[in-house]
Amino acid sequence: MKYLFYAIIAVLVFLAVSSGATKIMLMQQDVDFFGQYGFTNPILIGFGIIQLVGGAMLVPPRTRVIGAGMVAVTFLISAVVLFMAGAVPIALVTLFCTGLLGYVIQQSRVVTV
Repeated sequence: MKYLFYAIIAVLVFLAVSSGATKIMLMQQDVDFFGQYGFTNPILIGFGIIQLVGGAMLVPPRTRVIGAGMVAVTFLISAVVLFMAGAVPIALVTLFCTGLLGYVIQQSRVVTV
């Protein structure tokens, strides 16, 4: 079970960092898509920074809960935008990943005696 937990973290780190990096680099697809919903370039860069930093914070156990929370908020915002765009399957995958972040938060807060 421990290996599954670390595999989930690895996947979430990859998703958060790669998603954040594309926003920071202002990839045209992200600029066009999020721009339709009022995201200006500075807002998109800030959004990407939060995802990138949150993804990096998922790695160390001491910052994992905060990082997971940061990424979860950005994924929820992305899911809302995706639902608004009618991209329901991708929005559902994003919500699933948000649920995995909730699982990581829950498991990281468990205190062993």
